[in-house]
Amino acid sequence: MPARPIATFLLAAFSFSACASPPEAAAPAAPAAGAAPAAAAMAPIVPDPALANGAAAGVYNLDKHHASLVFAADHLGFSNYVGQFTRFDATLTIDPAAPEAATLTATVDPTSLTIPTPPDGFLETLLGADWFNAAAFPDITFTSTEIRQTGPADADVTGNLTFMGATLPLTFKAHFNGAYPGYPPYDPNARAGFHASGSLSRSAFGMTYGLPPEGSDMGVGDEVKFWIDAEFTGPPAPETATPEAP
Repeated sequence: MPARPIATFLLAAFSFSACASPPEAAAPAAPAAGAAPAAAAMAPIVPDPALANGAAAGVYNLDKHHASLVFAADHLGFSNYVGQFTRFDATLTIDPAAPEAATLTATVDPTSLTIPTPPDGFLETLLGADWFNAAAFPDITFTSTEIRQTGPADADVTGNLTFMGATLPLTFKAHFNGAYPGYPPYDPNARAGFHASGSLSRSAFGMTYGLPPEGSDMGVGDEVKFWIDAEFTGPPAPETATPEAP
């Protein structure tokens, strides 16, 4: 019942370069009678520039007061058991001129796990050797390796997730909610917001305890779904930028 990266995300919606137009060529011959028309070329995905709203390039750090990391796993086929982590961090580096080169790193502290109304000792059981084994594996990390834009404000974020000593590739979906360059004096730094969601197989990382027998729901499901909402703060707005030393 893990969940993580955070995920995190990226100003991938800041825009990828449009494909160059192909060179002119002679007009194609008319298709033979009854022939199906050639498939139309897929139009390039164009990001919505209004969402960026002047946010600058640079390093964006997670605003931990406006972030959440929630996960859920099936319980006996009757319900989704929900938990969350309350201590995690992420750093996003982005240049609007080259969004494909953006990078995201994130860390999660598994001992920050919280669950609703746990029975006495149950939280400690979840953090023990059968489940998260937090004493042996005190960090969960994610490092992005690729960002692929799928819509004007959406992207698939792929990276390496390290959990319980195993490192495997993971892809999750990120939606860019928008950004601004800052709102002095109340919010002097650039700010960007994202929603991300995905799923992973806990058994792939070695967490096999409680899996249902094949063909049964009597246990805790292998698939873990996760949702991340996060705001990031970036470079200071021009009005509040620190002047260079003389």
